[in-house]
Amino acid sequence: MESYERHLITHAEHPIAAPLSDASADALLDAALAHVPDGAGRLLDLGCGEGAWPLRALAARPAARAVGVDVNGAALAAAARAAEGAGVADRLTLHETSAAGFTSDQPFDAVLCVGATHAFGGLLQTLTSVRPHLAPGGCVVVGEGFWERPPTPAALAALDAVPEEFADLGTTVELVLEDGWAPVFGHTSSLAEWDDYEWHWTGSLTRWVLDHADHPAAAEALETATAHRAGWLGGYRGVLGFVTLVLRAAR
Repeated sequence: MESYERHLITHAEHPIAAPLSDASADALLDAALAHVPDGAGRLLDLGCGEGAWPLRALAARPAARAVGVDVNGAALAAAARAAEGAGVADRLTLHETSAAGFTSDQPFDAVLCVGATHAFGGLLQTLTSVRPHLAPGGCVVVGEGFWERPPTPAALAALDAVPEEFADLGTTVELVLEDGWAPVFGHTSSLAEWDDYEWHWTGSLTRWVLDHADHPAAAEALETATAHRAGWLGGYRGVLGFVTLVLRAAR
């Protein structure tokens, strides 16, 4: 019987684990690697999951190389299979280790941490940790939540969050500026991107339950999908936003 790997199931039809469309992801990668000529460059994805970002970058840039880091071995195995299928396995290196603990003796032209800042303890801690990985002129691509409007009790309960966990968009950008970073591009996820992401997340898990009704994890998976959908639609939809910033060190 196949194992129950929730992360692989929920992102089966939306590989980027964030509310971003394919066009938005491409625009962010283009901005992050605009300073690197001839489709080259070195990219590091901290918290890469199934490798959606590196795979997309390598497919469009025949001379680029990428490194992905994650603690989920099953996700990394899926990334390796996808890389083989896409013909880019020789340009992708994967490490099963914590994002915070990863070290490298070579710098990177772009360092990504999208939707995984919790691995470092928050946005500013993430920026401090990734700075040593950057080559001169390199860019950080960081994706972080923010409050579209003051959080309601229902939103906080659904997210298991406190009001101080995020700021509004303006304050979030100000914090980045004060920390010595200059935004050179950014994307604020639309409600449509959020809805697309959440419907894929909950829908893929629900479909898995229907197709694996006899699996020991089916009841847990259905409860997870149902609770997630309720928390989104009845709690944080339109309250929690998501911004992805392309940053260069200003000092």
